[in-house]
Amino acid sequence: MPLFGAALIAAIPDDFGRLIRSIAVGAGLLTLVIAWGLLAGFDLQNSGLQYFEMHRWNPRMGTSFAFGVDGFSLPMVLLATLLTFVAILASGNIRQPSKIYYLLMLVLESAMLGVFMAQDWALFYVFWELTLIPLFFLIDRWGGANRHGAALNFFLYTMGGSVFLLVSLLILFDTVPGHTFAMADIAAGATSLPEQTQIFIFLGFLVGFGVKMPVFPIHGWLPIAHVEAPSPVSILLSGVLLKMGSYGLIRVTGILPDGAVALQGVLIALALVSLIYGGLLAWRQRDLKAMIAYSSVSHMGVVLVGIAALNVSGLTGAVMQMVAHGLVAGALFLLIGLLYERTHTRDINDYSSLVRVMPRFAVLTTLTFVAAVSLPGTVGFIAELHALIGGFQRWGWLVVVLSLGVMISAAYAIRSVGRLFTGPVRPRMLHIQDLSGVELIAASVLTTGIVLLGLFPAPALHLMSASVTRFSSMFAL
Repeated sequence: MPLFGAALIAAIPDDFGRLIRSIAVGAGLLTLVIAWGLLAGFDLQNSGLQYFEMHRWNPRMGTSFAFGVDGFSLPMVLLATLLTFVAILASGNIRQPSKIYYLLMLVLESAMLGVFMAQDWALFYVFWELTLIPLFFLIDRWGGANRHGAALNFFLYTMGGSVFLLVSLLILFDTVPGHTFAMADIAAGATSLPEQTQIFIFLGFLVGFGVKMPVFPIHGWLPIAHVEAPSPVSILLSGVLLKMGSYGLIRVTGILPDGAVALQGVLIALALVSLIYGGLLAWRQRDLKAMIAYSSVSHMGVVLVGIAALNVSGLTGAVMQMVAHGLVAGALFLLIGLLYERTHTRDINDYSSLVRVMPRFAVLTTLTFVAAVSLPGTVGFIAELHALIGGFQRWGWLVVVLSLGVMISAAYAIRSVGRLFTGPVRPRMLHIQDLSGVELIAASVLTTGIVLLGLFPAPALHLMSASVTRFSSMFAL
């Protein structure tokens, strides 16, 4: 559906800007409806693949056009379609040419969905690399003053990580009997590899997926790209693209269990360092977008804690944190981007008492910052509680560091709310327009999701429960 929308847009002359935007919104909405319609036929008790379809692509190379979803991938598909629709809605002020912009956004959505649904590693890699092309041009053409350097930095970091990913895939292909890229076949054959071989291959995947998550110390592209990217693109960068890395790492953990268990210490060390380091850097930022970008490093550290635990609670927390961070970071980038369009500054010290002139903006932003701290009643609390329990079951009181990360998050969240919404009204901020109708709808969709999943998490937990339980049973810890 997104590719169909992109093809329609490509056939329309540049002058029909309103029609182009309508087609993009319509394609995004139809994709959202189709994806969420999968819930109707999804069997919550089935831990295996559902909606599976496979067509041989190149039998000599062992590749196939295979798609399917399970309890890990379906939540990511739902998140990707929701955030893409919100990002397209929020793109009304994008400067010309809008035709190429909306076309690239829909191609990007297709690539992201392909990553989450692919059941063949070669197909997975094709979609993984395909995300680079639209993102590079979206940042380079519609970004901020330093957009060219940010786009090149993002491209080189991700391409560098992809080299490690490709090498690991080729080694797996060569070592597994049958020489096929089918995920099920590789999973069946790779589990019998010697532990040292699994460790070597897993490290390559860790670098490749770690760049995209990102984890310390290979996170350098993230703050630069987020600061310079247009805000709708930042929604997808933080809300969906980072989840591709953690989703890929979960998949690899399942096919290399001995390697994952042997490297548990490395994973938890990287997770805790990323958690604290990202939080401290976010606390020191004056640029609001840079602060949210560094907070993403911290929050994705929670995901890595859950993955490293390799138990039911930890893995449940990891997947829930992926969903929670997608909603929270997406909402923050959307709201701060809308504020920047009105004021042309992201320096937190330039604001005060916006609650008097932008009450709707103030309510939604405060709610989102509260969710970033993972207070009870928000989806972040459910996610971090599961990750904390899973980590405690595995490492005991070592995971108190995770609680320290939450305290650091509270520090910069409370500071941000205080600077933005208290104090005297600055004269230059007296006439800022509050959120418009479309903007209010886009932001409310995300904040409503944050609250509903926080108050009623059972449907989301049931969605992933069967797959998480089967997955964790592979690890005898």
